[in-house]
Amino acid sequence: MLIEINEKNIDNRLIIQATNILKKGGLIIIPTDTVYAIACDLNSKKGLNQLSEFKKTPLKKSKFSIICEDHSDISKFTKQIDRFIFKILKKNLPGPFTFVMMASNQVSKIFNSNKKEIGIRMPNNEIVKRIVCELKNPIAVSSIHDAEDELLNYFIDPNEIYQRFENQVELVINGGPGKLEASTVVNLCNNEIEILREGVQELIY
Repeated sequence: MLIEINEKNIDNRLIIQATNILKKGGLIIIPTDTVYAIACDLNSKKGLNQLSEFKKTPLKKSKFSIICEDHSDISKFTKQIDRFIFKILKKNLPGPFTFVMMASNQVSKIFNSNKKEIGIRMPNNEIVKRIVCELKNPIAVSSIHDAEDELLNYFIDPNEIYQRFENQVELVINGGPGKLEASTVVNLCNNEIEILREGVQELIY
């Protein structure tokens, strides 16, 4: 199913439709403030397993990021954050960043592994914010790559995304064209800052 949501005039009925699919363990494709991503309910084992199958990666070895609703959510999935790192998060989130942080025991339980690190996201996109708020818990996500295009690493046209993946997901949300660049990936493990991948936006210190 393909639905269109205007980020500046969001129909909450469509948000509820998307979250109901997530709650049942379904996969959806969503816009973010960078590239389009495939998502599942972080609390759904069925959803996580389906996301793993989609990415052709065992759940234990997966590198999914977590989209949180707010900064207080982040603390549930990461080990204790010092004041300096907290300020970095506050200055840059919501925004087009993936922060790699030391994972809490909660993450190990969710992914059934001894996962040491986890990617944290809070995209500056109202559609995603509303989905996570309505769901009342975070979502697990992974970027949608276009492996068949030699020039573009990511899909930017939601209609093309739907044509390619309509048989693998229950819903694709058309929130407008995606960006060509992915998020900036920043390693904050051990309370140090390391840019792992340059992306759409530079980090504010």
